[in-house]
Order: sequence, then C-alpha cells, then structure tokens
Amino acid sequence: MAAFSSLTDRLSSAFKHLRSKGKLSESDIDGTIREIRRALLDADVALEVVRSFTAQIRERALGEEVSKALNPAQQVVKIVNDELTKVLGSGVDRPLNFAKYPPTVIMLAGLQGAGKTTLAGKLGYWLKDSGHTPLLVAADLQRPNAVTQLQVVGERAGVPVFAPEKGVQNGGNAISLPWFTKGDPVKVARDSIDYAREKMYDTVIIDTAGRLGVDEDLMKQARNIRDAVNPQEVLFVIDAMIGQDAVRTAQAFNDGVNFTGVVLSKLDGDARGGAALSVASVTGKPILFASTGEGLKDFEIFHPDRMASRILDMGDILTLIEHAQKQFDEEESRKAAEKIAEGSFGLDDFLEQLQQVRKLGSMKKLLGMMPGMAAHRQELEQFDDKEIDRTEAIIRSMTPAERRDTKIIDGSRRARIAAGAGVSVSKVNALLQRFEQAAKMMKRMSGGTGMPGMGGIPGFGGPGGKSKRKDKKSKKKGGKSGNPMRREAEERALRERLSGESSGSESNDVAGSAFAKPQQPNLQNLPEGLQELMNSENSNQDNQLPPNFGGGLAGLFGK
Repeated sequence: MAAFSSLTDRLSSAFKHLRSKGKLSESDIDGTIREIRRALLDADVALEVVRSFTAQIRERALGEEVSKALNPAQQVVKIVNDELTKVLGSGVDRPLNFAKYPPTVIMLAGLQGAGKTTLAGKLGYWLKDSGHTPLLVAADLQRPNAVTQLQVVGERAGVPVFAPEKGVQNGGNAISLPWFTKGDPVKVARDSIDYAREKMYDTVIIDTAGRLGVDEDLMKQARNIRDAVNPQEVLFVIDAMIGQDAVRTAQAFNDGVNFTGVVLSKLDGDARGGAALSVASVTGKPILFASTGEGLKDFEIFHPDRMASRILDMGDILTLIEHAQKQFDEEESRKAAEKIAEGSFGLDDFLEQLQQVRKLGSMKKLLGMMPGMAAHRQELEQFDDKEIDRTEAIIRSMTPAERRDTKIIDGSRRARIAAGAGVSVSKVNALLQRFEQAAKMMKRMSGGTGMPGMGGIPGFGGPGGKSKRKDKKSKKKGGKSGNPMRREAEERALRERLSGESSGSESNDVAGSAFAKPQQPNLQNLPEGLQELMNSENSNQDNQLPPNFGGGLAGLFGK
C-alpha cells in the first residue's frame, strides 16, 4: 500500500546487511533496531508504541531463538513480523457483531474529512455483496450537502438511503456557519430504526457529523445518537494520513463514545501511514476494515498478519487468492485449462481471461500484493493500467478468423488492426509475438515436457512428469545389446534354447538366463493327464518326452 511504501523501503534496507552474516552479534542487532526505530518515527508512529515495539524485538533477538537459528537474519525478520502483527492488533481480528434480532445498527464516528460518508457507501456495498440488506442513514445535518453526497454514494452502491431531513444545503452564494444544524440528527437516527424494521432491512449504517477538531459539542451529539439507537458497532473512521495526531484523536473518541472498532481510510495515499501502527496498540480496539481507494470495491477486511507481511515486503498472497476466487468464473477457468491442454487456446479465450483479471481491480494493486515488489516499485509506478484497454482494443479489431488463427495475419491485416485499435503496427506485432510465445510454452507444459528438469502440469493431460531419459531407458529395455560379441552370444543362446540343445556350458547359472544350461523337466510335477500320458506304454521308456514334442519343449518346463 502506498501509505506504507516509505516504511517498507526503510525496513527492507535495515535487514539487508544482516543477510550476509552467519552469526549476529549484539552490535549487529542494536544497529538493526536503531534503523527500525528511525523508520517507525519517520512514519509518524507514536513514540510510546515505537519504544515498546523495539524493546520487545531486542529482547527476543538477543535470546536463544536467534543465536541457535540456522539463519539468524531470517529469524530476526520473523521476530519483527510477529511483533508488528501484535502492534496492529493480533488476537483481536474479528468480524462485525450482528444483532440477534435485526436490524444491526452500525454507527460511524470521526473527524470531518476522514471519509465517513464515502465509507458508509463502501460498507453498505460490502454488506449487500455479502447477502445483507443495508440501509444508509443521513444523520450528518451540519456539513453542507452531506445528505446529498450520501444519496449519490448510496445510488452508486445500490443501497437505499433514509434522509427525512435535507440538512444544510449550500447553493449559490449562501454561506453556512460551521455550528449550524438544520434538523435533529438524534431524531433522524431514532426514526431510521423503526423504518428499517418496517421495511425489513437487516443492517442500519448511520453517518454522523464531524468536526475539524475534537470538541465537546461533537462528542455530545455523538453520545446522544449512540444512546438513542444502542448500536452493536461504533466504528471510528480515521484518516491514515493524520500522522502523530492519530493517537490523541483516537483516545478522545474512545473516551467520548467508546467505539468498538477502527476503520482506516485513505490507505492508498502517499503520506506516511503511522496511524495504523498506533491506534490499535494505544486504544486496544481492533482495526476491522481498511479503505484502499476511491472506488466502492476498494474496501477490505483488515487482517493484522497480512498487513504486517505487506509492510515487510513479504506480500499478501492470501488476499490475492480470495479476490481471485471471488471474481473468477470456475467453469470458464476449467474450459480455458482444457483448451490450453488441447493447444486450441485462442485470442478469444485470452480476451475472456483478460476481462476476468480486470474484475480484480487495479493491476498495480494486484502486483503490489506479490512478495518482493518493493525492489520494483519504480517499474510498478510506471505501469499503465490502460495498457490492458489497448490490448483489448487490438484483439477486438481482429476478425473472428484472425482471433482463432493468428498465422493468417499478414502485413496488410496488421495495418488494418492497428488503425482500428488506434495504435501503431509495432504494438500489434508485439502482442502477437507475446501471444505466440505464451501459446508455445503453454502447449509445451500441457504436453508433459514442462520446463527443463520439470514434469508436465498436473490436470493438463499428457504424460505429466515422465522424463525423456526414462522413456529412452524403457525403450532400450529388452532390445539387442550394442556390443557385437555379446549380441552374438545372446543370439546363439536363443537358437540353442529354441532347438532344445545344451549350450555346452556346465555352469550352474540360474535358469532363464541367456547362458543358462537347459534343465530336464521334472516329470513328477506334470499335470495329471500329462503324467498318465508319460507313464503309458506308448510313452518313452527312458522317461524322456515323446519325439513329436520336439526337444524344444524342454525349455518351457525349466526353472
């Protein structure tokens, strides 16, 4: 996240010099902790939080868990990750508290400009997407056009808004006083509960007024609304860019309205995000949600362990997987996998996959969840999300036949496609070249050959893991020897075996070998019918096989 980018870079550089050392001395650990302290203070983390955090790290780093570790540097990183997770609220990660009998009442509180109104729409959209029926309540009757803003946000989110009072409307040259309130916000909040019960809404989200600073009038109004509706959740919305003032503001609201959870807003900003590392630790209240952008979908559950991993540049693969499982169509993915295995994956299929990827959101955000991306932040910042739009435009400028078979796209066709997509011919050439390379690789991996030294991909058909060397060995097995003398001996032994003659060797080698001496059959172990035949008067008196059997049959009864 952008708010933690500077902190991530500083912490990564603090760990860099540890990786080359097999054993860490006390001075090495003190130097690393000094860099961590500076990085946290620069990120506007509260001083008492920094002191407690670094003291815990030093105590554990000088203990046996580092001195006895095979890789001390990685062990120090693990300790920092564990302690950072505790600071962010480990052990208090929980979902919303829903009422046993609807409606569940959620009250939003915070300073003006923290993003409460926008967050109300995001929370309503998230609840609606989770199967609930939320109702937004416009109880901010003080800020000019706050009610109108909530109605617009609610319309975009597809969530109804309860707004019996219009509040302060600022139009033309009218000037509103900051303490002026048109209507009773407490009555609006109380009436919204009855309206929700009547219309069968199971969740009520109350947007309250804020101030530019903490004052008694703000706290009194918030307490009156809280006492009137008895909410299951009082969420304190705090701007992640507020800096060192975050602790004082959070403590004031905690004393004033006793909030039950925290929501971090504007985490996509490029200011220092020390508030997130201070609020949960100082107040003891969990951070429940994080707002990561301006869109309605830029809203996620806050997981302390995952946020700690992001800050330490270890990625957030679990959140990425959750987004993918939510947006990707499993049936379409299965069909695409089958086409890849068959080698019939075309540009139409590629376009469908591209559209599914776009549902996940910004590519910058997705790539930022990958581990180790801090080292590539400059390239990531230069990535243009509109590149996906250009790729889609190029593919849509092709005919269905051209999408199925790119080999028919000659020079004149490429010029026509480039003109239709509004790009240069070189862009079309680059796309086709990348697609052909990717198709070859997918076909190779689905065919079982895989990458060098690796088998095929499971589930994509093909041998799936057999190496060429094994196949060659299995083909050679049972064939003729490459040694001329040995091959001649094998052929001679085979002829003797078929003719029933002895090889002339008196060796006691195990029968069945190419050089073993053929043994006489044990006539006592013959089947009953054949035994009678052998004992009959017409049988050979020397206890040998009949002449018409041919001595070659003797080899079949050998051991």
